[in-house]
Amino acid sequence: MTSEPAKPRFFALIPCAGAGSRANTPSPKQYQLLAGKAMVWHTLQAFRQVTGITGIWVVTSPGDEGFQQACPDFNQPHDTLVAVGGATRALSVRNGLEALLAQTAKADDWVLVHDAARCLIKPEQIRALMQACQNDAVGGLLGLPLPDTLKSSFEGRVAATISRADKWLAQTPQMFRVGTLLAALGAAGDAVTDESSAMEAQGLKPLLVSGSAQNFKVTYPEDFALAEAILKNRLEADQGRSRSVEGRLKAEHAC
Repeated sequence: MTSEPAKPRFFALIPCAGAGSRANTPSPKQYQLLAGKAMVWHTLQAFRQVTGITGIWVVTSPGDEGFQQACPDFNQPHDTLVAVGGATRALSVRNGLEALLAQTAKADDWVLVHDAARCLIKPEQIRALMQACQNDAVGGLLGLPLPDTLKSSFEGRVAATISRADKWLAQTPQMFRVGTLLAALGAAGDAVTDESSAMEAQGLKPLLVSGSAQNFKVTYPEDFALAEAILKNRLEADQGRSRSVEGRLKAEHAC
């Protein structure tokens, strides 16, 4: 009697080696505090709440000292930190995938690559992507149908209005098979800005899964205030629900 092959697992890979120059912060933006915690800490918390994630891998630059200070609790059994970040995001992801494949993953396992600076991702959005893509032949990504009128420009003036009917804003996580993605990134080079682009260059068509407008990448100085306001609002809502449950339990006990 032959045993059934092991089901593919799901790994999260968080590239955390960027400098964030557009954010104009004194240190890498992923380590800036939002609602009392480092930006990347909030990102990791969302993945910790998804039970289907086998392991969380973070890719930092060699010699990075900021991550351990920002996330001192990143020491759980399935946490892995690899200091193999490169000069570009694509190179950091590729190096992280090579380490993941060498140490624990199989080529047909899934990997969810997510930007450290998308700190507003919610666990339910991660689960939705996993559910939609786990039986897909290619994989996919979270995205948002373009809500605004889209213009092309020439020398600072509008050149044309472009139909937004089939346009999406690409987000992360982006979920693909470890081996396939690694090969695609190797073929595409370091210039691609997301994993889907590398897969598309191989003639593949990733699945688009609706995300959220709040899952934006904190990039510019004004983004920090918006992200902090959203995080504080979520914290207050969670505390309100906790107080409500506590009050209901006390009332039931009193009866």
